[in-house]
Amino acid sequence: MLLYIKQTISFEKAITIKYCAIPDFGNGTNKIQKFTRKLNEPAWKDAAKFDEMIEFRPTMGKNEEKGNETEAYLMYSDEGIYFGGTCWERSLDSISKELAGRDGFGQNDYIGIIFDTYSDKLNGFEYFLTPLGEQWDAKMSSNQNSNNGGEDFAWNAVWKSKVVLHEKGWTFEMFLPYAAIRFSKDKIQNWGLNITRRKRKTEQQYTWNPIDINVNGFLTQEGQWTGITDIKPPLRLQLFPYFSVYENHYPSSNASISPWTSQVSGGLDLKLGISQSFTLDATLIPDFGQVQSDNRVLNLTPFEVKFNEFRSFFTEGTELFSKGDYFYSRRIGGTPIGLYNVENDLKSNETIRFNPSTSKLINASKISGRTKSGLGVGVLNAITKNQYAIIEDTISGTQRTFLSDPSTNYSVIVLDQNLKNNSSISFINTNVTRSNNYSDANVSSAMVSLFDKKNTYNLNARAALSKINPKNVNEYGYSHAFGIGKTSGRLTYQYDQELTDTKFTSNDLGYFTNNNYINHFAYVGYRYTVPKAWYNRLQYNFNVNFSTLYSKIGDNESKYQSGGIRANMNAQTKKLVWFGIIGNFNPEQNDFYEPRVNGRLYRRGKSVFFGSWLEGNSAKKYYVGAEFFVRKFINFYDAIGYDMSLTQNYRFNSKFSVSHQVALNPRPTGLGFTSTLDERKTILFATRNVKTVENTFNLKYNFTNKMGLTFRSRHYVSQVLNKNFFTLQTDGSLLPYKESLPKGSYNRNVNIFNIDMVYTWQFAPGSFLNAVWKNASFLEGSQADLYYGENFRNIMNSDQNNNFSLKVIYFIDYLTVKGLVKRG
Repeated sequence: MLLYIKQTISFEKAITIKYCAIPDFGNGTNKIQKFTRKLNEPAWKDAAKFDEMIEFRPTMGKNEEKGNETEAYLMYSDEGIYFGGTCWERSLDSISKELAGRDGFGQNDYIGIIFDTYSDKLNGFEYFLTPLGEQWDAKMSSNQNSNNGGEDFAWNAVWKSKVVLHEKGWTFEMFLPYAAIRFSKDKIQNWGLNITRRKRKTEQQYTWNPIDINVNGFLTQEGQWTGITDIKPPLRLQLFPYFSVYENHYPSSNASISPWTSQVSGGLDLKLGISQSFTLDATLIPDFGQVQSDNRVLNLTPFEVKFNEFRSFFTEGTELFSKGDYFYSRRIGGTPIGLYNVENDLKSNETIRFNPSTSKLINASKISGRTKSGLGVGVLNAITKNQYAIIEDTISGTQRTFLSDPSTNYSVIVLDQNLKNNSSISFINTNVTRSNNYSDANVSSAMVSLFDKKNTYNLNARAALSKINPKNVNEYGYSHAFGIGKTSGRLTYQYDQELTDTKFTSNDLGYFTNNNYINHFAYVGYRYTVPKAWYNRLQYNFNVNFSTLYSKIGDNESKYQSGGIRANMNAQTKKLVWFGIIGNFNPEQNDFYEPRVNGRLYRRGKSVFFGSWLEGNSAKKYYVGAEFFVRKFINFYDAIGYDMSLTQNYRFNSKFSVSHQVALNPRPTGLGFTSTLDERKTILFATRNVKTVENTFNLKYNFTNKMGLTFRSRHYVSQVLNKNFFTLQTDGSLLPYKESLPKGSYNRNVNIFNIDMVYTWQFAPGSFLNAVWKNASFLEGSQADLYYGENFRNIMNSDQNNNFSLKVIYFIDYLTVKGLVKRG
């Protein structure tokens, strides 16, 4: 058993030094310089020194090897924090380096420093540098059962750095202005602190304060920086004005309508430190036109597809708002609530001329931060305006409007109080208020997470109440969950229970699939963390789950929904290859959602599942990863389905790389819901052959560590070929459908193609020029027996929507402007 001693560092405030001590040898250069002492200003000689790093993976407790040590220095002044040093290397070929863009990770060695400015062991700020001078930064928050914590790399700060490669390794220097950190006003402060270095070709990672991977949490094992004196949080006022130009081309069959449309816009993002701890973020006249295209799919499930969030305002600094998983930011500016109500309002001889598919966001703002006493506060608010569909009378030509999306106010309020021993208690409220008599919604939840003094055992619980008012009648719902488990040590375990009644919903501002359930889950895992003959890491786990209805549905006697047992094993070999195997068994299930009619159920057969995955050493020039999973149902039609994927990446050099991923999901004998007939009295199922192929190609070329080009194309095809039709009986069984249906009934062929090509240039700190080309095409039909090549030709020959945009974002910092005025 390893015994770790918490390290502490303390020193007087450093004299002010001139930034930067390292000479500028260019951005992202691979040129190796002759080594001379790079941190050559006298002040560095008096700085606190770190030179005893301890390995925590793959082998815990080892000192750094001679010749490959890390030598780092830390000091501070009235303006900010200076962190510099040298990552020594005996062989320069062992340095892994790749230009990947800001926060782009890539296959890079790195050096990083982590500050826990409130010493609560729950929240931190991270700053990283690579050998080619690219920056990463993140906000860290506690994340149960994770040694890396929850890292929000969407959070960005503006700071300065330089790196130089030389014949004995690479030397770095960072300057972190106090505007890039959050801390208190105390005259004397003590911060949590750690320093980490990672070598990607060997996957060795070191820290200044040792980390035991069997102990829950990264920040819980931090060192201490004590005696920080007379530092003052500056006025943090940062403006990000932008100007954008869009040109869109879509072919029109009407010669009188131009295929070209254009748009010019401008706006402003703002960051204001309203106290030493709290920041106001606001976006006025937001523009999200350059975000990555969604991965649209053919959805055969009864539940909504959940899309990733790419809009920076809703990804940066939102760790507080994710408490309890009640906030799904894509609801804001998403699909209009009345999008599909327009058709129901049509009269005879009327047609829809225009129906907006997205809500119009006017502005959004958020305030977040944490007090000295450990109280985290988050407030988010966003407003959308009325959206109208246009309906036209085909005979008279007159037009009228239909309100498809009322003006709406979205708000989220979070209170999160840190407690002793890495524990916390939280409250979150989400609210949606709509105009024009549309339904409002509100969800409130209280949560608690408690750890023992040794950070070994955890008890967590939450309770939530929802309220909606369709037709001005309030409906209240209730939900709760609790769990208890062991989170540290080689043996870990967990038990969770979750209950949701028939009225609870968080769907208006969260992602919510269904209510009316009581779920049980149990987990046991064991890990080997000391490298042995063939592995660096090895872990087994076993879990079981069981689900019932909270309340019976319709005339069904049983509340049982589903159950299952699963076992996993994953390991990393000495060659740095990860692999895993998984297997599970599900007994017969009562599916209350596949029928798409409330009160009905489908009795799904038992099934067995097996899969494996392989992930090669990503630090090599050629990297490959593969997955294979198969599920076999044991019932009258013997359904079987496969999921296969292959990922390949090749790096030509530190600037240029390409990657390709292909995913195949054949379901040669599947079965599922098809349609409802006779005003939903007859529920039609079908055995079907479902073939899905997804091809994604990525290209990356970075000219420097401030300028790069990325290209991403995605082709997705999903075909549904129905074979035999069945009617769902009231007892959940299926009988052959006796009526004859036309050939090809309910067959589907969805064909989607997208291109996202982005050129980015960071022409000044925090300032960017982005040029983007987006191409999109979509085809849908009923011919489900086409080959993949035929689908690809069809989508290439279809009408393409091409969007070209140029956007300039300029960073204006109050402190910088103030300094220029003084020197002026």
